[in-house]
Amino acid sequence: MLFPMSTSTGPGAGSRPNYDSPRDLASYLEARGLGMRKRYGQNFLVNPDVRRRIADLAEAEPESLVWEIGPGLGAMTAELLDRGLRVEAFEIDPGFSAALREIYGDLPGFRLREGDFLRTRAAALAEARPDRVLGNLPYNAAAAMVAALLEGGRPPARMVFTVQKEAARRMASGPGTKDYASFTVLCRSVCDVRIAFDIGSSSFWPAPRVTSSVVLLSPRADAAPEAGTPGFTRFVRSLFSSRRKTAVNNLRALGRSGPDAAEVLRGMGFPADARAEALTPDELLAFYRALGGPDAGRD
Repeated sequence: MLFPMSTSTGPGAGSRPNYDSPRDLASYLEARGLGMRKRYGQNFLVNPDVRRRIADLAEAEPESLVWEIGPGLGAMTAELLDRGLRVEAFEIDPGFSAALREIYGDLPGFRLREGDFLRTRAAALAEARPDRVLGNLPYNAAAAMVAALLEGGRPPARMVFTVQKEAARRMASGPGTKDYASFTVLCRSVCDVRIAFDIGSSSFWPAPRVTSSVVLLSPRADAAPEAGTPGFTRFVRSLFSSRRKTAVNNLRALGRSGPDAAEVLRGMGFPADARAEALTPDELLAFYRALGGPDAGRD
């Protein structure tokens, strides 16, 4: 069930804190007995220009349904609502959830889902698929959250994520690099992936000790039917399970090495001892198909 659009803060909306001011944000938190939780990777984006650039990347038309993961106190939420978008926010922190209800709870264009995104996503998806997804993702959960959106088909038309720079490189890297991994293959087999820009620590409060990057994912028009399916995902994870081993040996170690795996690699122009990180996502898909798809590599 869709919920109506709101075009402004309007009557009934709570008072927004000054999202550009660390001092005001600190006062707002203190007045409500709220604190930052390190395990959730909480840092507020206090640079309004960066918030606008992130929202611009979504290229969302008015009335579009946007899922926002990790809204915090609602700085990006405000940017999206002010553009006439409908926002479904997923917030795991109970204190921040209470603040979001206070500020935006009466707006018809806003809906809050409290709890872990990985647990609440299915119920939201059953009601309506989002047109866009934005999120400032914690380092320890970023891969799982992105994977949940990509696996199973029909990902949103545009996804814009703020992540640690190392995570962004893993999403966008190419074969033969140290960052290339099974997660890369999932991202790049389903989507075109582009690192849009980096964000310095001074744009956040509290300032993190790392550089962040904004990553744009858009579904590939030529994505193979197998991309993002459980069978292909399991196959790729098997291939990357030990970077020191060859692709064939990784399959064999997990009881998944068919007798013709080495021959298939040779037929694709690779040596029989090739490692998984030498193959592009499309080449890994071809390898998967040649070995029997969902039964790939099974003896």
